[in-house]
Amino acid sequence: MHFLYNFAVNSTEKLLPLAGRFNEKLKLFREGRKKLFDQLAAEITPTDKTIWFHAASLGEYEQAVPVILKVKEFFPEHKIVLSFFSPSGYEVKKNTSVADIVTYLPLDTESNAGRFLDMVHPDWVLFVKYEFWPNFLKELKKREIRTLLISGAFRKDQVFFQRYGKWMRKYLEAFEYFFLQNEKSVKLLHELGFENIVKSGDTRFDRVSAQLEQDNHLNFVETFLGDDLCIVAGSTWPEDEELLIEFIDKNSAGVKFIIAPHAIKKEKIEAFRKKLRVSTVLYSEKDNERFKDHGVLIVDNVGLLTKIYSYADVAYVGGAAGETGLHNILEPAAFGVPVVIGKNHSKFPEAGELKEAGGLISVRDETEAYAILTTLVEDKDLRERTGLNAVAYIHKNTGATKIIIEYLLKD
Repeated sequence: MHFLYNFAVNSTEKLLPLAGRFNEKLKLFREGRKKLFDQLAAEITPTDKTIWFHAASLGEYEQAVPVILKVKEFFPEHKIVLSFFSPSGYEVKKNTSVADIVTYLPLDTESNAGRFLDMVHPDWVLFVKYEFWPNFLKELKKREIRTLLISGAFRKDQVFFQRYGKWMRKYLEAFEYFFLQNEKSVKLLHELGFENIVKSGDTRFDRVSAQLEQDNHLNFVETFLGDDLCIVAGSTWPEDEELLIEFIDKNSAGVKFIIAPHAIKKEKIEAFRKKLRVSTVLYSEKDNERFKDHGVLIVDNVGLLTKIYSYADVAYVGGAAGETGLHNILEPAAFGVPVVIGKNHSKFPEAGELKEAGGLISVRDETEAYAILTTLVEDKDLRERTGLNAVAYIHKNTGATKIIIEYLLKD
């Protein structure tokens, strides 16, 4: 099976130039990796001490950040290398000051894995959540490089737990220790015979809790809202927006909406605006003297959503109305905001937990979305009680970063 895997990965590497002609994301995926090794050679010397973090994309980056910040505090002599697999992570965070070197992860060929590790030569490697690359893991184990999985999450439908997945299970042996999000993941790894496990929780809770200590002030939001109630719809896809249109159009005075789409594409934003009867304005038009006179603000920019959630009275978080994947519900919850999502959240245990804690409501369709949002707008006590439940859930689950750092320091 490993032979077939290597054949597939090597074939993919050869086909990327052709595929990139027809797909913008694949083009970024390939172009960003062209000078990867030149960049590493320029930024890491053979005598540098490094610690390598790998995140698949933006969600995993957010999980890595609180650990990276603590590692920088306790290991100041090390350079922090942060790699991404996805262009949607790398392109947004390639200039972050959190790490010393930000790079794409090369495709998981045997030669790429060896060359990457030769150049980075890390003392520690921390993979985030569930990126498992066989050739990298094989090489890490061979070189006896200390490797951890942080905020790890396992599901029964993953390859490790299938009859045909034995070939992949052995690569988990590269991990010196697993820091897992939940008991379900602990149980699954125990069934495979692993004992080097702790349920540490999810470092995203530490990340979002830290946001409360930041300056979340945004002048344009305060200008737009005035004294009106605020519903924020964050990281929305077209399926999410379809759930909200009826409520937005029929909404009574005294409520304003801020929509932050997941994809900032002009044509998609304009298509959404045309479906609304309510007047809309863009973030890029914030200097317009009539900016505050509109009912809906659409944020055609990135990097503002977390702070915008601090102004929300109710938050709708996108991704679960369709099949694209639920986005970060912990950010609004940390601000004590009741959270509403779509129905497809079974792969996101934090959604089920927050729902059980009374801080989240899931809606199946436009009718339910209209009813729930109407209730939350009209019932202040329910809205505040749901928000308090949300923030209590966040506080209950912080502390994963501390457990990981204590392990790193114990030797």
